[in-house]
Amino acid sequence: MAFTASDVMKLREMTGCGMMDCKKALTETDGNVDKAIEYLREKGLASQAKKAGRVAAEGMAYAAVIDGVGVAVEVNCETDFVANGDLFQNFVKNLASVIAKNDPADLDALNNCAWTDGKGTVASAKDELFLALRENMGIRRFARIASDVCVPYVHMKGKIGVLVNLKVEGGVDATDIGKDVAMQIAALNPRFWDKSQVTDEVIEEEKKIMLAQMDNDPKMAGKPQQVKEKIVMGKLNKFYSENCLLQQAFVKDGDVTVEQYMANAAKALGGKVEFVNAVRFEKGEGIEKKQEDVAAEIATLAGLKKD
Repeated sequence: MAFTASDVMKLREMTGCGMMDCKKALTETDGNVDKAIEYLREKGLASQAKKAGRVAAEGMAYAAVIDGVGVAVEVNCETDFVANGDLFQNFVKNLASVIAKNDPADLDALNNCAWTDGKGTVASAKDELFLALRENMGIRRFARIASDVCVPYVHMKGKIGVLVNLKVEGGVDATDIGKDVAMQIAALNPRFWDKSQVTDEVIEEEKKIMLAQMDNDPKMAGKPQQVKEKIVMGKLNKFYSENCLLQQAFVKDGDVTVEQYMANAAKALGGKVEFVNAVRFEKGEGIEKKQEDVAAEIATLAGLKKD
C-alpha cells in the first residue's frame, strides 16, 4: 500500500513521533497506519498512541446541572472570536436548558424542540444566530443524565466540558468531590473509568506491545520468556494507573488513587459517594479544520509525493 506526505503528517499528529520515524514506520508496515502506530510503540517511540484526529476546532463545550438534570453539549463554529462572544455562549447555555427540559432522543429531535423564547425551534434559533454572526455553526453532540447526582465542570471557558455522575448516600454534599473528579477527567482524559472496563482484547494487545518492547531492548532481549511474562503482568498495573480514572493517582494528592480519594472524602463528610459515569466533551475533538499546506513541506523534506 503506497502512502503520501499527508499520511506521514497524520501519523506524526497521532503519535507525537518524529517525521522520519513516522515515514520509516509506514515504510515497514506498507502504509498501514494502525500497524505503523503499533510498530512505533513496540520500538518504544510512542509510549501511548494519541487518539486519531484530535485536531483543534472552534466553539464551546459546556456542562451544567439544570433543575437537577445534568447536561453536556458541544456546539462548533468557525472562529474563536465568535465562540467567545455573548451571543454564541448564550445560545449554548440556552440549548443546554432545552436539552434538560425536553430530553431529546437525538440531534434531529433536538433541532425540532421549542426554543427557550417560545417563538420557534432550536433549528430556527440557530438560523437566526447565523444571520446575526454570519458564521457557520453546528450542534455536534450532547448528553443528558437525570439519575443520581451530577456535578459539572467547564474548563477554560468552554475548551472542555465534563459532567460527572455520582451515587451519593448519607445526604452529603458531593459537589467538591465531583468537581475534583471532573477536573481530573478534564486534565488526563482517561481511556476507561475503571479497570473492569478494560477488555481482554486491549489487555492482550498491551501484553504484545510490552513483550515486543522488551525484545527490542538489548538489556531485556536475552531474558527467558517466563521472566518477560512476569514483568509484563507487573506492568499491567501501571497501564491501569495511567489509563483508568479510578486507578489513577489523584492529581491533588499523588499518594492516593481517585477511588481512594472519593472514599476518604465521603467518609469525612459522613456518607458514601460512588462514581457511576461521566461525559467529557472537548471542543473540536476529531474535527479537521482547513489545513495549511504542511504536507508540501513534509513532502520536500521526506522525498514523498504530495496528494
